[in-house]
Amino acid sequence: MIIDTHVHLFPDKIKKDRSQFFKGEPEFKLLYDSPKASIAVADELVETMDEQGVDISVGGGFPWRNPELARQNNDVIIEAVRKYPDRIRGLACFDTAWTGAAREAERCLDAGLSGVGELAFYLSGIDRAALKALDPVMEVLRSRGNLPCMIHTNEPLGHAYPGKTPVTLEQINDLARTFPDNRIILAHWGGGIFFYHVMKKQLKADLKNIWYDTAASVFLYDSTIYDMAERAGVLDKVLFGTDYPLLKPGRYYADLDQSGLTREQKEMVLGKNAEIFYGN
Repeated sequence: MIIDTHVHLFPDKIKKDRSQFFKGEPEFKLLYDSPKASIAVADELVETMDEQGVDISVGGGFPWRNPELARQNNDVIIEAVRKYPDRIRGLACFDTAWTGAAREAERCLDAGLSGVGELAFYLSGIDRAALKALDPVMEVLRSRGNLPCMIHTNEPLGHAYPGKTPVTLEQINDLARTFPDNRIILAHWGGGIFFYHVMKKQLKADLKNIWYDTAASVFLYDSTIYDMAERAGVLDKVLFGTDYPLLKPGRYYADLDQSGLTREQKEMVLGKNAEIFYGN
């Protein structure tokens, strides 16, 4: 089974004309101002899944500042899950600075979504204010059987690109330490913090409830990152994610084939590891 744990879906009106939604949404403008930044709807996703051999995709919207836009985008995710119950799982998304974020999480989980994400702090990084804002949402997830929360992270070094946040490895570690009982998925390989699993003290314990997705990996790392995850002892915590429609799954399949992973290890990454969250 192949499970793509990181895709994005939007309302049809935003796909048709994104420009009218830039006002008051600097993060959305940052990521989607370029017409080359693709926007997808549910039917397109399922067509791509059929083409690429994906069994289940996990879709989320965008962390809109406008609460009404957040609700509308979450409703699109809920509708996609109901339309394709065997193919799509959903995550609730919103700006955690919104005082209604926890209530929106509850509404979406009651409607059948599987967790929360991709939450992001594009302009601030995961600072103390971000952690405070996350607290009520994390409490909701714990109370619902410890459902997952996917959070945007990125490597603190290297080239600049739209959506690269000022996050630090210390902030990512503080996130794990602040919510040790939550199951957290760090997007984009967790900014590389998984490398620190090889340390003899502290980090293994700090990161015990952390998973890492591969979204945008082919833009950021060469294929040996999979081998490094295996050597670091975290391959069972690596989840296949494409950031679709940024990239299609085939680009990742080719990357995996260039790694030194065995067939069984590739199957872990492509789906088995994610069954704990999104399996039938």
